[in-house]
Amino acid sequence: MKVPISLPEDGRVTAFDAAGRDLLFCNAFGEPYVIANQCPHAAVALAPGVLRGCVLECPFHGGKLDVRSGKPVTLPIRTPVAVFPVRRSADGWEVEIGG
Repeated sequence: MKVPISLPEDGRVTAFDAAGRDLLFCNAFGEPYVIANQCPHAAVALAPGVLRGCVLECPFHGGKLDVRSGKPVTLPIRTPVAVFPVRRSADGWEVEIGG
């Protein structure tokens, strides 16, 4: 499915909706990553969080996730966030949303 937005600036994230899912488009050192826009610990939006390199900090409790793998980096997050493959297409970006 085509991503309806442009890649954000390096070190930034942009929330968007695709196929009924709330997603987050992340730019880590010029590389695109798409993750679910919900903290797996506190069920709050990750979009207001801070992205430093490949690590996104939850704005609610400070837990950190690696946007490349979705794996937690620091507590209190213990469960990975969903990650979706993204690739460049002729006219933008495409994200693979599983069934």
